[in-house]
Amino acid sequence: MKLNCDLGESFGTWSIGLDSEVMPHIDQANIACGFHGGDPLTMQKTLALAKQYQVCVGAHPSYPDLVGFGRRSMQCSTDEIIAMVHYQVAALDGMASAQGLVIGYVKPHGALYNDMMTKPEVFEAILIAVAQYPKKIALMLQATPEIADYKAQASEYGVVIYSEAFADRAYNDQGRLLARSQPGAVLSKKAMLLQVKQLAEQASITTISGRVVKLSVDSLCVHGDNLEGVQAVREIKALLS
Repeated sequence: MKLNCDLGESFGTWSIGLDSEVMPHIDQANIACGFHGGDPLTMQKTLALAKQYQVCVGAHPSYPDLVGFGRRSMQCSTDEIIAMVHYQVAALDGMASAQGLVIGYVKPHGALYNDMMTKPEVFEAILIAVAQYPKKIALMLQATPEIADYKAQASEYGVVIYSEAFADRAYNDQGRLLARSQPGAVLSKKAMLLQVKQLAEQASITTISGRVVKLSVDSLCVHGDNLEGVQAVREIKALLS
């Protein structure tokens, strides 16, 4: 099980995350492409950091919502979603090529990610965007009990799926993330490490009500936006070693 982290989300003088501290401990870097965070210089520096630590690079596109950090859903047509994904992936891909790097996958951000998981038309639009991109790239999405259905649909477009779980988030009885507005949505450090251990050893999570749900997971999303988070990533890495 690999570790992935959302990085490169600073913008201008606005700094977010501890990218240099967390990069040495992860396998996959989801790099913002400018629509919710990130700018050309931030993207360039984050790519260089990924190259230094030999971390696989993925594009992290979002709705065009810089003010809302990409966390607000937008009513976009299929053509608009395809175009915005291509625009962002191509920007990162071009900058990566300048450093001798290759984009390995796409992981949508924020509201675009959530809509992909709940709205079939958004998922299909993103599949089309990934399939049409001239380079072979995978799509990362949330591991759920229905992951086989997502993979079957993706295979029709020739797209490979990477399924991810979240280290620090609680799950509901449907095997999906508990909404952040709900009590207990974000796990304590102790509960997080127990959940990681359960995923690694039993390929399952325990929901907020105590139900055990099986999950097939390729990658684990971790967060390194503060010193406590970076320390937790180190402990997760040690736990999975």
